[in-house]
Amino acid sequence: MEVCYQLPVLPLDRPVPKHVLSRRGAISFSSSSSLFGAPDPRQLSKRRGAISYDSSDQTALYIRMLDVRVRSQVGFEPEQGSHPYLCIDFRDFHLGLGSGSGRRVHRLLSFQRYLHSSRLLRGTPQQIPLHILDEDYMGQAKCMLEKVGTWNFDIFIFDRLTNGNSLVTLTFHLLNQYGLIELFQLDMVKLWRFLVMVQEDYHTQNPYHNAVHAADVTQAMYCYLQEPILAESLTSCDILLGVLAAATHDLDHPGVNQPFLIKTNHYLATLYGNTSVLENHHWRSAVGLLRESGLFSHLPTEDSLNMERQLGSLILATDISRQNDYLSQFRRHLDQEDLCLSNASHRHFLLQMALKCADICNPCRPWELSKQWSQKVTEEFFVQGDIEKKHKLEVSPLCDRDINSVGNIQIGFMTYVVEPLFAEWSRFSDTRLSQTMLGHLGLNKATWSGLQQEQTSSSEDRKPTPAGTTAEPTAVCNQPGGATATGGVTSKEIPQGNKES
Repeated sequence: MEVCYQLPVLPLDRPVPKHVLSRRGAISFSSSSSLFGAPDPRQLSKRRGAISYDSSDQTALYIRMLDVRVRSQVGFEPEQGSHPYLCIDFRDFHLGLGSGSGRRVHRLLSFQRYLHSSRLLRGTPQQIPLHILDEDYMGQAKCMLEKVGTWNFDIFIFDRLTNGNSLVTLTFHLLNQYGLIELFQLDMVKLWRFLVMVQEDYHTQNPYHNAVHAADVTQAMYCYLQEPILAESLTSCDILLGVLAAATHDLDHPGVNQPFLIKTNHYLATLYGNTSVLENHHWRSAVGLLRESGLFSHLPTEDSLNMERQLGSLILATDISRQNDYLSQFRRHLDQEDLCLSNASHRHFLLQMALKCADICNPCRPWELSKQWSQKVTEEFFVQGDIEKKHKLEVSPLCDRDINSVGNIQIGFMTYVVEPLFAEWSRFSDTRLSQTMLGHLGLNKATWSGLQQEQTSSSEDRKPTPAGTTAEPTAVCNQPGGATATGGVTSKEIPQGNKES
């Protein structure tokens, strides 16, 4: 369990000083009875934990509580009516106790936790081993955060260094670096709780749409916010919304696309009328956690509602099925040179475009990073295809692992989705970062093309083409939101560079 270094522990049989309770601080939960110095855990059956505080500045730092579910496995029965928060460890969300009957710890709170997925999607939760993050790893993570604005930032290494807490650590760091915590008078306890709940609501079993992807998008969003043309114009409110939208843009993603939810009559498709189903769910989930944590409860009601609406507008812009709408509007503004960054609506539109770029920027990363993301998103497609085959449903395009490959999917995605968007972004912000992204995009596309040619050559050597037949190349467009395009359809069905579909 998490160990509190160089901090005194205040037992429950001593009164908590009023000045401690009146101060803000981070909250953590632990089920380790050794923190209280009791020789026999049974002596703690009626105790709930202790509060730790720093005597130098008298600021409460940790509240430690016994996990009633863990105690039940060493001979104690959980008390009836225990509050669900008593079973949460803010560092470790999944506990593997021994090799046998490890139980997963859940928060039993809002609507989507009870209706997390349909029976068709429900599977066996993956057990994650318990680790302790030592000071050496934390030091390396801090060193990485010093270079968080570099485009070759390796989010996979950062996630390992933070023990799987990359989204919480990165988002908190950015908010603190911008001075937004102090400026908006955000309660530290509520903010940390909100970020932990956000990270927890991403599905770790998803190969692609998980908390690491959200952290990667948040880091990319920060890079775009640092571009001179935006850094000089955006307000603090714009930056806060941009960071929160990036962190929550795929919240509670089920790991399947919108067409799958529609054809299986999923309750989310019914709830949102088959329109931007996933994006609406991400937004509503984010709003639910904002209200559950009370992060904006100190703001006037109208201000907090306005923040929620703008957050929704940013998240809804990531709907890939509306890609051409946003791209055409962006191109029109650039052609007419009428973007006015003193106009709040124009700044909001640029935030939408920045988030769209951050969401699909994987092909613009260095090859080693881009390759990993390509493999992960393709595997998520194939997992959906396996589910569809298992339940005798029509297999969605790109989701059949028997007829698709990572290479052809990525080449189509880069050609029809990524290149047109980043070409326009480069027109808007012609900087070294934009040129770097376009350079990586071209190299990665050429690399996938080369790999595809090698695969084609090797397959032809193994299986000669029958006489009288010719193979027609097929271009495939992979869109993480679920939209697809193939070379056998008309140009109206494929987003063509500077054409509108």
